Amino acid sequence: MIAIHPAQLKDWLQQTTQAGGPLPLVLDVREPWELQTSSVKPEGFELLAMPMRSVPERHAELDQERPIACLCHHGARSAQVAQFLMNQGFTSVVNIHGGINAWSQEFDPSVPVY
Repeated sequence: MIAIHPAQLKDWLQQTTQAGGPLPLVLDVREPWELQTSSVKPEGFELLAMPMRSVPERHAELDQERPIACLCHHGARSAQVAQFLMNQGFTSVVNIHGGINAWSQEFDPSVPVY
């Protein structure tokens, strides 16, 4: 599985959209209360909240060919989801290493840390 740091997100977005494919997706697998505490702004990507526990039931809602970057609090849950999606045949999945905590430190300091 490939992991990217939030600081590398812009480069990843550019790479995935160069071929004229679909808009990349950031799949936020945190719990609803976490989303209310802190969230990211979708700029150059679509944002979809799908709590980790619901992914096995709901992964069919996702396009297997669409670039997906998985996000959680620190990166552990999103790494598990990314691996699960790859095992289900998804072809372009990365994990955002360090999660939303690193996102705030490396990419967008306006995102609250919790």
